[in-house]
Amino acid sequence: MAMSAARSPDRRAGARDSGVGSETGAGPETRLGSESAAGPETRAGSQSDVSPETAARPLPFFYDLYTFRGDGGLTTVVASFAVPAGRLQREGGFSQARYRFDVTFVLADTARRSVSRSDDSVYVSRPWPLDGDHLLHTHVEVQAPPSATTLQRVVMTDATRPGVGQLYRSPFAIPDYRGRELMLSDVALGLPGATSGWTRGDVVLALLPTSQFPESAFDVYYEIYNLPAGNPYVTEVAVEAVDEAGAPRGERERPVRTFFAGESAPGAAGYVAELRRVESALPEGRYRLTVTVTDEIADRTATRSRLFQVRAWEAGATMVPALPRTSQTAIGG
Repeated sequence: MAMSAARSPDRRAGARDSGVGSETGAGPETRLGSESAAGPETRAGSQSDVSPETAARPLPFFYDLYTFRGDGGLTTVVASFAVPAGRLQREGGFSQARYRFDVTFVLADTARRSVSRSDDSVYVSRPWPLDGDHLLHTHVEVQAPPSATTLQRVVMTDATRPGVGQLYRSPFAIPDYRGRELMLSDVALGLPGATSGWTRGDVVLALLPTSQFPESAFDVYYEIYNLPAGNPYVTEVAVEAVDEAGAPRGERERPVRTFFAGESAPGAAGYVAELRRVESALPEGRYRLTVTVTDEIADRTATRSRLFQVRAWEAGATMVPALPRTSQTAIGG
């Protein structure tokens, strides 16, 4: 596996690499940091309250949730959405094809009386119809207080067909990135070479739900918290093939590990941002990517992992910005 620094990730929060090496070996099991669209709640309707009584048909889609340190003790939560173009109603003729859909992202904790919500519209126009398997993907970001009892809800509706949509919901613990211990954000994955997409400092990442990655290079982004300036540290990125249950496939497919040595240089934001690129195309299958950071001065270690699926698809993907319609953040009261 070839891996490189994709670019200088953030002039406010970066790192200076002093060497790169790689080896193959076995590695520990780690906590997964992924939320994916499994087990659908197949109610369909308007973008807010999806009603089964008014459902015309479901609209299955893919999503992932990513968390990062926010301001004022809050946590930044980013939802990545994707839907094949063939599941949407196409507008226009063969000389001009338009696709429209709406997304809603809600985080609610009734015990704490907090809610974070964003309602957004997505629109894309092309001079010709897209392949039915072509992925249209977007993202939405909200701020929420840390909580172990939060429920998440994501909704997508076809803006051209009332009553066509889908809702997924489940418990979602929002991590607390406050404190002084060494910590890592979620590991975010995106398509390489993005010029538009989710923006964090100087980083632009074309987030794609991790169940839908093509057999090509991809970007890996994560943040390191509470790593003092000037401390030497080592980052290990390991990729291993796993089965559907997340267990390693066997000794023949041991994790491939890449190491980066650097010196911490956080900026005003207080974190080190690292953007790496996996240059080698992975064969079709399911994988676990694990990032481990070691502070060599304090002898502290932090680890995060994420499962992702490589699929053999050639239809391509288009990142489309979401246009906010309404947003709400209420805490207590």
